[in-house]
Amino acid sequence: MSDRPSPDPPARLTRWEQRTEVPLFLAGLVFLTGYAVRVLTPHEAEPWNDIALTLVWSTWLLFLLDYAARLRLSGLGARFPRTHWLDTLVLLLPLLRPLRMVKVYLAVQRRRDRPRLDLYARVMAYAGMTAALLGFAASLAVYHLEHRAPGASILTFGDAVWWACATLTTVGYGDATPVTFWGRVVAAGLMACGLALLGAVTGSFSSWLIQVFTREDEKRPPERG
Repeated sequence: MSDRPSPDPPARLTRWEQRTEVPLFLAGLVFLTGYAVRVLTPHEAEPWNDIALTLVWSTWLLFLLDYAARLRLSGLGARFPRTHWLDTLVLLLPLLRPLRMVKVYLAVQRRRDRPRLDLYARVMAYAGMTAALLGFAASLAVYHLEHRAPGASILTFGDAVWWACATLTTVGYGDATPVTFWGRVVAAGLMACGLALLGAVTGSFSSWLIQVFTREDEKRPPERG
């Protein structure tokens, strides 16, 4: 029997996250596709609705198994939902899975001693991809909630996409707005996400510029009096 100590929980959890990040991202796209089919196709469109429902529930089960594995590998027990609130949130609301980009952003922020453009460019690319996926998911959710509501101004999926673009970019024209309670909840969440994503992009780019300029100043020979 080997006397080598087993890896500590954080190390095991990190390895698990590294191995599952891409498969879970693809599963998130499958979930979003299934949800889109359920929302945008007529209820009598068979067998597409049944296939979409199977995709939605099977991918959510995969997310649940991943959450259980993270909980076990973390060694935190009942504290895991509180300390890993983002994992808990995206399990309960799988349409928010693109928000896991926040972890990538925080990882880059911790590497302040390496002002490499590719790291910050990666964050900006992830932010753009997150915005696109969240906008699409919010468009589906708002269209599903709004298009049959009395007095609704979002009547087509195109209206919902236009509303999501205006909300994410913080423009807010006001020509298309949710009228239902849950539609407005989705809108409030998308507003907060839009501000956070804009902050991630501008913050990353500003941090990279500041570090580059600081290093250039340090390399410059001192001026003679």
